[in-house]
Amino acid sequence: MKIVAFVPIKLNSVRLPNKNLLPLAGEPLCWHICNTLLQIKEIKDCYVYCSDEKVLDYIPNEVRFLKRNATLDGDLVKGFDIYTAFIKEVMADVYVLAHTTSPFVLPDTIRNSLHRILDGSHDSAFTAKKVQSFVWYKGSPLNYDINDVPRTQDMEAIYVETSGFYMFKQEIFTKHRRRIGFKPYIQEVSDTEAIDIDTQDEFDKAIFYSKLTRGETNE
Repeated sequence: MKIVAFVPIKLNSVRLPNKNLLPLAGEPLCWHICNTLLQIKEIKDCYVYCSDEKVLDYIPNEVRFLKRNATLDGDLVKGFDIYTAFIKEVMADVYVLAHTTSPFVLPDTIRNSLHRILDGSHDSAFTAKKVQSFVWYKGSPLNYDINDVPRTQDMEAIYVETSGFYMFKQEIFTKHRRRIGFKPYIQEVSDTEAIDIDTQDEFDKAIFYSKLTRGETNE
């Protein structure tokens, strides 16, 4: 099966200006997930999908650049439209959609999910954070009986999607117009892998975790 990874990138981020180019652990933010994807031998090609060739100065040399229409950089453009445009240009049996804002996703996490699709047990996969806490939705408890409050360890877990990655077979997207199929594998990730950077506070948190991992802080 042909497996292709792609990382949509725009350089004109609004909430955190120049977000994808900011330095993290000695490399630009957008470099990290690309470098991780290159370590997965099952992935035939890894693409950066961006309207600006300037991004080539900030990603590993082995990553392929595919220029997208600048209209896809609009603030109101949905991710689905970007994915559709890419998939029309690059054919594959399985797509791995990853995001620069999740720089701490581990290669083994990607491999584990990919193998669940390749062995036929699942048609898609996505990263999620497991939550066992008291959750409310629209004014009511979502995952527990307010008249019989359980211990948190006995509660039914809720899984919150993260921006780490989505994997799906080609027909899931082209035929059913979904990035999550009918038999998805939920890839649980750690707190660090679940970090999603869109604001300055989140980027500062990522810097702290990066230093902590490398033993550069005593905090």
